[in-house]
Amino acid sequence: MLENTFCHMPGVGPRTERRLWSAGVLSWHDACASSSTTLSPARADHVAHHATESLDQLSDGNARYFYDRLPSNQQWRLFPQFRHSVAYLDIETTGLAPPADYITTIALYDGRSIRCYVQDENLEEFRDDIGDYSLLVTYSGKTFDVPFIRSYFGLRLDQAHIDLRYVLHSLGYKGGLKGCERQLGLDRGELAGVDGFFAVLLWHDFLSNGNQAALQTLLAYNITDVVNLETLMVLAYNMKLRDTAFAGTHQLPVPAAPDVPFEADMATVNRIRREHGWV
Repeated sequence: MLENTFCHMPGVGPRTERRLWSAGVLSWHDACASSSTTLSPARADHVAHHATESLDQLSDGNARYFYDRLPSNQQWRLFPQFRHSVAYLDIETTGLAPPADYITTIALYDGRSIRCYVQDENLEEFRDDIGDYSLLVTYSGKTFDVPFIRSYFGLRLDQAHIDLRYVLHSLGYKGGLKGCERQLGLDRGELAGVDGFFAVLLWHDFLSNGNQAALQTLLAYNITDVVNLETLMVLAYNMKLRDTAFAGTHQLPVPAAPDVPFEADMATVNRIRREHGWV
């Protein structure tokens, strides 16, 4: 979809983009070669110039170039071309009031491998690993995860960033990550009753009681978040295509979920529920 996009070019809005599509100028390559009279010669030269520049920037893998130029409601178009360099990202914290709050775990999934980072174990490795990716996909990451990570690690973390909270909201899906998952048919199984507050309790149980099963459950929960982000991204992308000229050609298959390397310990989950009067 990105190579069919013209609305990142100066002076090209949605109406002009649709005029180009209707005239058969469907891609940057078309714009470079087209003799369409849809636009004035000067306007056509302007589009062709920026199409050539766009092809060069895409060849260089410069996601940030397009991210900075696309309208915020069209940044979802980045996804397929930069899927090979995407990090689905989610953090958990202690939930304490600032400045005492800190990151407990981070989960990162790139569509191939799962990485997880734990406070006082390997958390600092995240600092180097995140530099391998040019596109971030989160849920509410623009307001929470990314600012928290920047402050905690002192990182710029200036990759292109698709926040699915806003993409899904524009499609009518609200109610937080778990609510969107339920509406779109994703089932968390035994982790269905675990949420962000419960994740705080799991970390506290791990610290206070040395309960490794609590940490394993927390990691299973955190990783499920990022694995599901991939599915949500693909579903949202396919739905967004409906308002373009490419709904019939650019659909992506829903990915198979990978095996999560940790399992929820339901004995721990049920004990914490009893301790807080939730059962």
